[in-house]
Amino acid sequence: MFRKLFPVKSCNPLIRQFSVCELPKELRQIQQTCRNFAERELKPVAAELDRDERFPAEQIAKLADLGLMRVTVSPKYGGSNLNMQALSLIVEELSRGCASTGAIVSIHNCLYANLLNRLGTEEQKDKFFTKYSSDTVGVFALSEADAGSDVVALSSKANRDGCWWVLNGAKAWVTSAREAKSGIVFATVDSELKHKGITAFLVDFEDAEGLTVGRNEDKLGIRASSTCSLLFENVRIPDSNVLGQVGGGFKIAMEQLDRARIGIASQALGIAQAALETATEYAGQRIAFGQPLLKLHPVQTRIAEMAVRIETARLLIRRAAGEVDQGQKATKVISMAKWVAGETATFAAHNCQQIMGGMGYVKDMPAERYYRDARITEIYGGATDVQKAIVADHVIKELGK
Repeated sequence: MFRKLFPVKSCNPLIRQFSVCELPKELRQIQQTCRNFAERELKPVAAELDRDERFPAEQIAKLADLGLMRVTVSPKYGGSNLNMQALSLIVEELSRGCASTGAIVSIHNCLYANLLNRLGTEEQKDKFFTKYSSDTVGVFALSEADAGSDVVALSSKANRDGCWWVLNGAKAWVTSAREAKSGIVFATVDSELKHKGITAFLVDFEDAEGLTVGRNEDKLGIRASSTCSLLFENVRIPDSNVLGQVGGGFKIAMEQLDRARIGIASQALGIAQAALETATEYAGQRIAFGQPLLKLHPVQTRIAEMAVRIETARLLIRRAAGEVDQGQKATKVISMAKWVAGETATFAAHNCQQIMGGMGYVKDMPAERYYRDARITEIYGGATDVQKAIVADHVIKELGK
């Protein structure tokens, strides 16, 4: 759909440059389409998907038909040729309906499809985009049990064997690992080189003899998305599957995590917006002390605080995505956006529960799911404490201290 609506216009200045307070027509259309999809296809099944820990395969297939599983990918490879601003809006709106689906779309697009499209050779893109249909997800395997925020500590090792690399090691917390057919996997070719030895490899899971997918982690939230470990035992990877340069994986990972943080911040924003809407609707119907809860000052204060934090997060996210689309180094504002949006999601979900009282604590209502889903947005893709450290480092350098 978006490929037909915006075959080339998606890269024009209207999409790249605009006021953070007003979206151009093209982005408003994308936003409304995704909002309608969330209302029609996601909200009615979100609780069931969460309860059953079921991957939303039907919904992902429909999103792929809309061009939303290769948002920033070239049309040559079945993509919509949109940018990070569009992707951010898509993730936000989908996450209003189902945070698990938002997470799947966000991580696949931000960490796999966008990276392959940006840095992959024509041979690599032709191989990995063409072999699999657009509703097939890919993964980004960087973290390990002892290497999360400390990426340099990863222990997965790739040894050269002629025209091949032999990969051994284990990856943790890999989103969509159960359903994925391919992935970008990071390993060191020489641990003594530290970050200069880290290399990114494209791995075709169907051809990866020696690859084992671990059990699904029993998570607090986003339970409709699978999160598993990956074990590589003498997995042979052709030299042609090195993404970028040998030893260039650390820089690749850091640059791509910036884009991922925009996606996670957008997911958090969608959760927060859903919490605000649910709380306001409930408070307008619930009668206490002879009047709707919305008439009570403490409830109004909570709603006002939620709304201000949400708008603050939204403006930071739009600025961050806009700077990326303009080719700027946006690490500081991206970290600000993820930090603020993640805390906003938790804050909004908490206050939604408080306004709803006992009804906010039961699974018959979505408030408790918002709270569970919100928590991960302060953790994955770089915990809030890491984002604060990044912001502080930039501010101190800017002030010349």
